[in-house]
Amino acid sequence: MTVAAQLRRPSSYYNASVAVRLAPTTPLAGEVQTDICVVGGGITGCSAALHLAERGYRVVLLEAGEIGFGASGRSGGQILPGLGTGLDVVEKALGRERARAIWEMSRESVRLTADLIQRHDIPCDLTWGYLHAAVKPRHVKELRAFQDVMARHYDYPSLSFIEGEALREHVATDAYPAALHDAEGGHLHPLNYTLGLALAAQRAGVIIHEHSAAVHIERGRPARVDTAHGSVSAEFVVLGTNAYVNGLVPELQGRIMRAANYIVATEPLSEAQAAQVLPRNDALSDANFVLDYYRLSADRRLLYGGEVSYNGREPRTLKARMDAKIAHLFPALRGVSIDYRWGGDVAITLNRAPDFGRLDANLFYAQGYSGHGMSLAGLAGKLLSDAIAGQAERFDVFASMPHRLFPGGRWLRTPLLVLATNFYKLRDRL
Repeated sequence: MTVAAQLRRPSSYYNASVAVRLAPTTPLAGEVQTDICVVGGGITGCSAALHLAERGYRVVLLEAGEIGFGASGRSGGQILPGLGTGLDVVEKALGRERARAIWEMSRESVRLTADLIQRHDIPCDLTWGYLHAAVKPRHVKELRAFQDVMARHYDYPSLSFIEGEALREHVATDAYPAALHDAEGGHLHPLNYTLGLALAAQRAGVIIHEHSAAVHIERGRPARVDTAHGSVSAEFVVLGTNAYVNGLVPELQGRIMRAANYIVATEPLSEAQAAQVLPRNDALSDANFVLDYYRLSADRRLLYGGEVSYNGREPRTLKARMDAKIAHLFPALRGVSIDYRWGGDVAITLNRAPDFGRLDANLFYAQGYSGHGMSLAGLAGKLLSDAIAGQAERFDVFASMPHRLFPGGRWLRTPLLVLATNFYKLRDRL
């Protein structure tokens, strides 16, 4: 298999339902000079490129594969306020004032997503409504406590505690004793959204080179980003590689770990079947540490995600386990066929908080969304643009979050993470 073939987007429901076509792109060849070079064609990179171009900068974006190749084009598509970690972790590190600022920016990231979709007419099926579902009694107590904290300390009014028949009006199963409904959360088609951002960036003047992996960065002013067949000299470099940094910047490598997550898509459901799953078309995640999540697509497929792998190989029993979970939750779907299944890598940090920062005065990055990046990555792109333009105050709030390297070094950190995850999987069962 050629390198180009390896870096094409995987077969998935999303790739089979693409509704956005970019202007033609070519791999980078020769030497190019520009104001800003963005590395990575996911939501972070596309949003940064778009916002920078709208400020009048000349921008070149390099993508190793195709736009949306990574998590941005493969995810569960949930658009949520908050982070991949609890606000108590942020409070402990930064204090409540900065934790409140980060929380409000996470809410802003959801509004920004909706604004970008409307402003650029992106056909990505944005739908509102999200459930965070308890699986066991201790989760019920935790959800009630969380709702109270968010109301008292974060002035967040959009959470509703629901149980019993009220809950069944949102999700037609007896598996969950209660849930929090978040009116500010929602879901969309992630690949069409990412491609829509890229197309908007192209229309704003961004030059996109797909199949142009950055292989080396010569730091300095200007900086130079080399690919196999060319180079880009730029006053600023933005790294939006996330799980795919691949040793490009050694300082970032140990701050994140790659974790593969998997999704299946059923055949299209009838209206009656869909009504026996998610009658109000909410997205849902359960409250386990190693969580499952799901939603309906615009053509009424159940998109069900979960499972995790740290070696990049699909678990052997993936299909059987997903089938069993769906049948357990929704007996009406027993026997429904699975039309697609796929996986992809996300980047997690040790504390599960996003990692934003500078490596040099002109080398910026954002990474480590820890499975919570669909809306936050779009805001990260905007904040990167603001910081480069000299308005770094809000970017620096995120950048002030301390991050440690994963323990164990190159050879032991993955086994140690597997051990920790197995502990939490066991705890989920208790």
